[in-house]
This record gives sequence, C-alpha cells and structure tokens, in this order.
Amino acid sequence: QVQLVESGGGLVQPGGSLRLSCGASGFTFSSYAMSWYRQAPGKERELVASISSLSVTTTYADSVKGRFTISRDNAKNTLYLQMNSLKPEDTAVYYCNVRKGGINYWGKGTLVTVSS
Repeated sequence: QVQLVESGGGLVQPGGSLRLSCGASGFTFSSYAMSWYRQAPGKERELVASISSLSVTTTYADSVKGRFTISRDNAKNTLYLQMNSLKPEDTAVYYCNVRKGGINYWGKGTLVTVSS
C-alpha cells in the first residue's frame, strides 16, 4: 500500500533553514506528481508546493515563493522541501501528498517550529 514518511522537521530560529524529506513506497513514485502541504495550529491544511513526475514543473504558494524549493529524486523514491529564510508564520506540521486513483494519500507529517 502507499506509504509516505516525512522527516527533517525541528526547531529553527527565524531566518534559518531546514530540509524536509519524504520517503515513498507502495507505488511507482516516478509516475506521479507530488506535493507538500502544511497545517498550522487552528488553521486549515494548505498547499505549499507541487512538482510534476519528472520535475519539469514546480508550483508554489505565494507565501513561500523565493524561499522554498521542492525537488525529488526518482531513483531514491524521495521528495524534498528546502526551506530557507524561515519565518514564525511557517510554523506548522508539514505533510507529503500524492493523489493516486482519485485518492489523496498523506504521511503522518513532520513538525516545523520557527521561533527564537
């Protein structure tokens, strides 16, 4: 079955950087677009960034453009999110997502806390 496992979250100071990873299994990773979402306390889950199956196309939420970079390694079945110039408002649980067969699959998430 589809499994997505996020890692790399933690506590970072404003202006700092983190790199999130998402290991995928149970499907042909290289055939599917992948996304990162986040959910801040008391807020709805929101789309952060997406990448096409062969990395040709990437899209970003306006709030992270120029600071975050989504990438993938299809040989390693791994999705990444490089986050730079982090702000307190980036604090959230970050989730890896794939939509396959009309169903959204999610990992358990990794917590990113941006605070001094």
